[in-house]
Amino acid sequence: MDTEAELSERDPSSAPTTVPGEGSRSLRIPDRPDGPTNWTWRRTALLGAVCAVFVLLLSNYVVQPYQIPSGSMEPTLEVGDRVLVNKLAYRSGSGPHRGDVVVFDGTGSFVQEPPEENPVAALVHSAAASLGLAGPEETDYVKRVVGVGGDRVVCCDRKGRIEVNGRPVTEDYLYPGDAASRVRFDIVVPDGTLWMMGDHRSNSRDSRDHLGEPGGGMVPVDRVIGRVDWIGWPPGRLGSLPGAGHG
Repeated sequence: MDTEAELSERDPSSAPTTVPGEGSRSLRIPDRPDGPTNWTWRRTALLGAVCAVFVLLLSNYVVQPYQIPSGSMEPTLEVGDRVLVNKLAYRSGSGPHRGDVVVFDGTGSFVQEPPEENPVAALVHSAAASLGLAGPEETDYVKRVVGVGGDRVVCCDRKGRIEVNGRPVTEDYLYPGDAASRVRFDIVVPDGTLWMMGDHRSNSRDSRDHLGEPGGGMVPVDRVIGRVDWIGWPPGRLGSLPGAGHG
């Protein structure tokens, strides 16, 4: 029969530990499981990857954070606001309504030729922008819908108000001191397109600035990314936009 000394020589890790004062009694220290730190790191990495994929899917298909880059929508939206864009707002088939604040891709309407970008840098920027960690794409805009397909939009009546289909529009959201528009126009919005204007009319490049270009400043409905329903940052401005979610 093997003695304890012989066992210790064969496998040092199995050598008994003698407790002082306990005579010949000995305690055997159990083996520690291999790589607990590695398992913890792997679980953390896996959880992080799952969360990242979930957030990206949520941003691409449901709600996307969007950073306001300019003052063209003041006072409704201020520079640096983080808003939440509802991408499901028009999935039921109903298009944007007059008064909605929307984010859209201006390619082909506000931007005739999109700027060239490094593909890798563009992908990284797009991912960061979709999480609200970077500014929006250069071709993305946020404006208010003033006219929809079939509307006749005129500026302005005798009191300086925008008219839509012969009726003056009360625009309480305009920047204090701004006129409804200093650019005169009389247009009919083609079906499937939108006439867009910023709330800070004297500081907004919108449909008015593209009247003489291809498309006449009209934005195709299928270029709308979603409706701005909430302000998510800063904390002092948290809340929904007036009129958001109607219709």
